[in-house]
Amino acid sequence: MAEAADFQGTSPSPARRWLRRSGVLLAGAPLLAGLLQLPLGVPAQAAEKASAADAASSGGVDINIASLSPSAPTDGDTVTVSGSVTNRSKQTVTDAHVGIRVGSSPLTTRSAIDTAAKLTSFQPGLDAAEVGGKYVEKVARLAAGSSQNFSISVPVKDLDLGDDGVYQLGVSLTGRTTAQQWDQVLGIKRTFLPWQPDAADTKTKTTYLWPLISSVHLTAETGSDEQQTRVFKNDDLAKEISPGGRLDQLLSLGSGLDVTWVLDPDVLASVDAMRGGYRVQQPDGKTVAGSEKNRELAKAWLDRLEKTVQGQKIVALPFADPDIASLAHSGRVTGSLSRLKDATDVASDTVASIVHVKPSTDFTWPVDGAIDPSIVNVATSAGADKVIARSDSLQETGGLAYTPSAARPIGGGTTAVVADERLSTAFQGDMLKAGNSTLAVQKFLAQSLMINLQDADQRSIVVAPQRMPTASQAQSMAAALRTLQQGNWSESQGLAAAAKAKPDPGATTRVPSASSYPRALKSQQLPASAFDWIQGTQTKLDKFQVILTDKSRVATPFGLAMNRGMSTSWRGRPAEGKVFRDAADSYLDGLTGLVHLIEKSDAKLSGRSATIPVTVQNNLVQGVGHLTLRLTSMQPTRLKIGNGPFDEKLIKVAGEHSQSVKFTTSTKANGPVKVVAQLYTEDGQPYGAAVPFEVKVTEITSTVMLVIGGGVLLLVLAGFRMYTQRKRAAAQQAEDGPEDGPEAEGVNKDTDGTVETEDAEDSEAGQESTTGPKSGADDPGHPSDPTPDTAPESADPSGTGERVDR
Repeated sequence: MAEAADFQGTSPSPARRWLRRSGVLLAGAPLLAGLLQLPLGVPAQAAEKASAADAASSGGVDINIASLSPSAPTDGDTVTVSGSVTNRSKQTVTDAHVGIRVGSSPLTTRSAIDTAAKLTSFQPGLDAAEVGGKYVEKVARLAAGSSQNFSISVPVKDLDLGDDGVYQLGVSLTGRTTAQQWDQVLGIKRTFLPWQPDAADTKTKTTYLWPLISSVHLTAETGSDEQQTRVFKNDDLAKEISPGGRLDQLLSLGSGLDVTWVLDPDVLASVDAMRGGYRVQQPDGKTVAGSEKNRELAKAWLDRLEKTVQGQKIVALPFADPDIASLAHSGRVTGSLSRLKDATDVASDTVASIVHVKPSTDFTWPVDGAIDPSIVNVATSAGADKVIARSDSLQETGGLAYTPSAARPIGGGTTAVVADERLSTAFQGDMLKAGNSTLAVQKFLAQSLMINLQDADQRSIVVAPQRMPTASQAQSMAAALRTLQQGNWSESQGLAAAAKAKPDPGATTRVPSASSYPRALKSQQLPASAFDWIQGTQTKLDKFQVILTDKSRVATPFGLAMNRGMSTSWRGRPAEGKVFRDAADSYLDGLTGLVHLIEKSDAKLSGRSATIPVTVQNNLVQGVGHLTLRLTSMQPTRLKIGNGPFDEKLIKVAGEHSQSVKFTTSTKANGPVKVVAQLYTEDGQPYGAAVPFEVKVTEITSTVMLVIGGGVLLLVLAGFRMYTQRKRAAAQQAEDGPEDGPEAEGVNKDTDGTVETEDAEDSEAGQESTTGPKSGADDPGHPSDPTPDTAPESADPSGTGERVDR
């Protein structure tokens, strides 16, 4: 009946499986199989030689298991193993075949899985016999350096799987070489076959974190337009969201899985900036407009993300994913912790404004989940009360025979959510190779099933993979998760629920000391100079933004730039991090310098009082105010500004304009005086560079002397002319004699009583004399010209003197 049932594809009962395996073991099948592999006529010592050769054959033939389907079979399934064999030796392999070997009993511990995964050579007596029969694939000849593909399918019922558990599955090549003409195992590759055909009575609650995190792409620089067009370091972000790119794959693959999304708000903000139009830095320092194609890519990616995360479990890290451990170990300077608080506060608003969901901001995630007391203190200083740790950091010390739940109270109202180290690191490394990916998927599933099979109550397990998985790593992660979430031993759970789960009383809750922090991680930390830069930048920013009419145009981009300056993505990239910080520093200095005093050349002052103009230039697009311009005399005993050694005036300048301010001065003595112009903020702090210049004070300058001399000469000439005119008039009158009546005096009296001068030419000549001498009229070499008698008032030199003074 049992045979009939097997023939019809009905799975045998556990008891029958046990009996059949017991019979095989009692019959010494491994030993017989080894003997039967030897050709006829080979002596007994040859068998020992063959066994030794099998044990040493670790590099003759490489076997690659490219796929194993289904990854977690159930009753009625057919397991198909595909891959290739490659002859790495210098000898040709003949009369060979590829076969499958399945362990006679399941592995019993998680450590046993680790040990089996490390084996590379065939182990006689430990490795199971081939399934054999028709479930082999012939390889007639395999020359040195050549490869051949294989694909073998075996019904599950013929694998003789017994109890639920994890079975070791090996694919081996058995054959001969030109130097060793007997059958031997020339290569083997192991993987794992999770066997849980029926739903488990109690399923493990599994939380898988799905990170959408990237490196820093945006600079601190913004355009001068109203929209403040953002400037990117390069166009790498466009590659990540393009079809097949890393972020594109993470979004596409995660949309079909039950995971907890872990978002860096900076990724969303950067893609959103690209969607709205952006510029890209060039090697020469200039910027060019980003392509319209990339804008469309950004729009499409954000639209997909918004649809995907609706109703999902979402955790937002602090903006730009700050390096908590570096901050704790080398960055606890003034301003750094406040920046972490700002990064946490802005996280929720950023996510909500772009994808219209409200995330949880209760979690922080130190690199690789490594913690110590200082890391925990910093991680919770910004308001988060849950720290994502990892089991290789918060190690078990109580000798538990099972994997405890993730949640651990570690004091001060803080919960450590401890991710499982084996599951979290399962997909690191090169997953482009199909063999690596397949082994990683099978090992992940094996470890997960082994946790559920442990003798313990239901537990909550958290998986926190690498922060920025590659596209191929994400594909392997997704393949494993699809099988896990469709399987019979696990059910999905969100991170918030895992953190609230009842802690295991036997699990460790003691935070490891600072000395236990991994040396490899410490060597990659951000330098202390990165946090000193934050402090210095904040000081400059505070001084700058106080003069602005629209502070947000500067405070927001530079605040985010400081968050990006302490991003975890700079780990292991110190040179790139320094370039980013230096560029932001230089840009802020450049903006600050757009409000400045125009350089002045040395000046000369004459007389007892004068004015000195000083010009303030504002090349920003927005207006500035809350500034004071101070002009200071370094020798107030010689030159006073206003009524003392200095004078101040409030400044307010519109965007892209300049303003000239005049200061009154008074002199006390001649000589050079150093004068300094300086802008100050309203709190009395100097703003920008001072502008010194020299003022030469002279009570009467040579120019003034020349002008005065010219005035005196004019007075002398005017007096001489008056004298000659009077003398000529007197001589003429003596020659002509007196005449009676008004007509005799050259005056006509009209009937209306007015007096009119007869000699019009003489009258005109008198008016011209008030504006200075004219050619001909003032030349004594022309005695025939009329020379009218002009009243002394018309020649008053005071008029000429006033014009010189102005």
